[in-house]
Amino acid sequence: MVDYEQLLSDRVKEVKPSGIRKFFDVVATMPDAISLGVGEPDFETPWQIRRAGIQSLEKGQTFYTSNWGLAELRRQIAALTRRKYQLCYDADKEILVTVGGSEAIDNAIRALVNPGDEVLIPEPSFVCYTPLTQMAGGVPVALPTRVEDQFKLTADALRAAITPHTKLLILPYPNNPTGAIMTRDELEAIAAVLRDTNIVVLSDEIYCSLTYGKDPHVCFAELPGMQERTIVVDGFSKSYAMTGWRLGWAMGPKELMRHICKVHQFGIMSAPTTAQFAGIEAIRSGEDDIERMRTQYDIRRRFLLGELRSMGLECFEPQGAFYMFPSITSTGLSCEEFCERLLKEEKVAVVPGSAFGASGEGHVRISYSYSMNHLREACFRMRKFLQSLS
Repeated sequence: MVDYEQLLSDRVKEVKPSGIRKFFDVVATMPDAISLGVGEPDFETPWQIRRAGIQSLEKGQTFYTSNWGLAELRRQIAALTRRKYQLCYDADKEILVTVGGSEAIDNAIRALVNPGDEVLIPEPSFVCYTPLTQMAGGVPVALPTRVEDQFKLTADALRAAITPHTKLLILPYPNNPTGAIMTRDELEAIAAVLRDTNIVVLSDEIYCSLTYGKDPHVCFAELPGMQERTIVVDGFSKSYAMTGWRLGWAMGPKELMRHICKVHQFGIMSAPTTAQFAGIEAIRSGEDDIERMRTQYDIRRRFLLGELRSMGLECFEPQGAFYMFPSITSTGLSCEEFCERLLKEEKVAVVPGSAFGASGEGHVRISYSYSMNHLREACFRMRKFLQSLS
């Protein structure tokens, strides 16, 4: 008999499955359940973007592209970056088109991290950073953030965590799951800590188009001296409602990007050609669509914040992405218990905060990337659940 346990890599075995997955699996068996768990726009990909993908198929443009991605798409990404941030990247050597932002993150970690290297990860944060670090042989170092600091990484916390083994800082803002953002002054303070080190920054800016305050998003590479040490990850999934197209990109210094491209080259070859043609059209004509969707998210954000607070749940006001991260400590339940009971008793799915790191305990993540009717019904059921607890 084959001993599969002995065959498996120790690094893979030590990685725990995502705490989010089991809730999605249960919801799939409950047709009358309402899910506020998935971080996915409920908008269709805008028609002109879909049409560009369809036309590429009709023209028979179904072959591999360059490992780096279509040249025109990389030129469009470079032009978009100049418009938004006044940052210049070489479209031929410093921009890599990937299968979503997640592949870009994986490629960068695998290209940079040696066994024993420490990777600093502010938490709560997206579920993939820690397991990808572990599978690369690195050592994930959690930097817990606090609601008192609006879930932002502070310069003092960063400084205290740096050791001679620190290789990489992941900077996940706007943040999933908290919706926190970082201002220019706050990022400047982070940059000041890094300036005399050899630490690389992986800045995951997939939600950069979805911020709601008066100040625009600041790309970490904009800051003096930071472009030379920063890998910026972005993509089409959240901004353009293109999750299923699986299209993202990474930008950084050519000395790093040529090695990151090697990981992509041997693991993936190239991102889907049809999606790349759609991505060109998204950048060319999608800005109005982004603003339309962002406006709707903001309406939902303000509605949900008011509802949660009126239910008696303390809730930090998020300024980015499309998530709320309310505290549920007043219920006396752990976040796992809260989510399991809410799903069982009222058939509403939200995600335990602990899925995003230990510092997420006492909170749940609620996505407002759903219609107002969906949110109203979910809030009605949540209110009923909370009343039953009291």
